[in-house]
Amino acid sequence: MSPIALPQQTAAVLHGAKDLRIEQRPLWPPQQGQCQVQIVSTGLCGSDLHYYMLGRNGDFAIQAPLVLGHEAAGVITSVGPGVLENHPHLVPGTRVAVECGVMCRECKYCHSGRYNLCKSLRFCSSAKTFPHLDGTLQEKMNHPAHVLHPLPDNLSYDLAALAEPLSVLLHAARRAATLSSHYAQNKTVLVLGVGAIGLLACALAKASGATRVCAVDINQDRLDFAKKEGFAESVYCLPLPSKQPAATANNANKDEALKRAKDNAAIALETFGEPDGFDVVFECTGAEGCILMSVFTALTGGKVTLVGMGTSTITNFPLAAAALREVDLIGSFRYADTYPEALSLLGSISKLVTHKYHLRDAQKAFELVAKGRDAEGKMVLKVVVGTEGEEC
Repeated sequence: MSPIALPQQTAAVLHGAKDLRIEQRPLWPPQQGQCQVQIVSTGLCGSDLHYYMLGRNGDFAIQAPLVLGHEAAGVITSVGPGVLENHPHLVPGTRVAVECGVMCRECKYCHSGRYNLCKSLRFCSSAKTFPHLDGTLQEKMNHPAHVLHPLPDNLSYDLAALAEPLSVLLHAARRAATLSSHYAQNKTVLVLGVGAIGLLACALAKASGATRVCAVDINQDRLDFAKKEGFAESVYCLPLPSKQPAATANNANKDEALKRAKDNAAIALETFGEPDGFDVVFECTGAEGCILMSVFTALTGGKVTLVGMGTSTITNFPLAAAALREVDLIGSFRYADTYPEALSLLGSISKLVTHKYHLRDAQKAFELVAKGRDAEGKMVLKVVVGTEGEEC
């Protein structure tokens, strides 16, 4: 008896740094509790870019070929056993956002609503665990039904893909205040870094009733965009620090970095007319200078939420200043139970997706993200890779 031939599908597979290959892979039927989803849109994020450029993201290096992508939306094409009994709304044809973290659903973190901290969690496109779990840069994927979220009728696939980064901000906002979408009601908010994540932080703050939203970055074009499109009311462009040779990175230079951060904070606060600081500061860069600066831009008794992933250690962190002024430093990692709210908010957010590529041109998409500007000089904010349409 000859074996049954499985249908084939296209996937963008990373084999190493800048070694992205378009391959044909077998398409397996969905298993118990899974849906098969045709992936229509995947947004590229900073971690995807790190894997593409370096073959690793921080401490996590790929150990086997890996499909990247975790900001995704698509449509269910088939369901596995048990899905319709437990999730009767997830019928074929249902448009969904794909939540890419797969938790154990049995540990204390999962039972307490903090499944983002589940020690057994596997995340699509991450090399943290092995075997790796493939991401969404493929035509179709099988995924657990309980982490698929139906889309509002008026929400496009491209915008729905932003539910993932918006979920990061929603979780950070909940950590910074109450379990309410109105966490910023009657508060002033400062956002450090206005890439896609920072712009979403601004949008969320406005939607949550902030009295004022300001932004800081080193890129004037991004700041101009944030102000022009109404994400932030006032902006400040940080001067670029002079680069010190690695051999001279001594204590004097660290003291200088701390002084520079404090001076930059003072100038920014003066520019914004907020001499006492902001109620809530979202640090969305992960850069050491901005992390240091965040403490000095927060109001006494204010909160700093660490959203950006970058610098792993800082030896000259102003811990005494944070402690004496009771500035709360809040860690935030991914998200839990945020997708329904994120999807409901996305209808009011637009103009973040600036470029789109077909799946077969995924490498071009990554190269564009790395450059930051297209051939016409247009700024790159969010690049989406899809299975429908051509490059735009």
